[in-house]
Amino acid sequence: MVERLTVFFFIVLCILLGTYLILSPWDVLFGNWSDNYFLAVIADKSGMPSIQRTVSSYWFRGAITGLGVTNLVIASWEAFNFNKSVAMLKGEPTRRGQ
Repeated sequence: MVERLTVFFFIVLCILLGTYLILSPWDVLFGNWSDNYFLAVIADKSGMPSIQRTVSSYWFRGAITGLGVTNLVIASWEAFNFNKSVAMLKGEPTRRGQ
């Protein structure tokens, strides 16, 4: 039972994290991506304002979105192979073709 719950919560975690990573760089609901206080402090303290420009660029936002898509792919793979993942956590031998 513990193995099933572990795989289930891992799938839920991947879905939630993937959704957040896809939406957060583009949606103003989470706050403006480039006007982040902590990012401004880091750029100011390090003396490298290019950090803030890099993080606010479109390619960096796309990379973060790509990580979100990767999380959703992992969640769907785990959902389709749920029984196999549970068996691996239990330490049961699995046949190679399955």
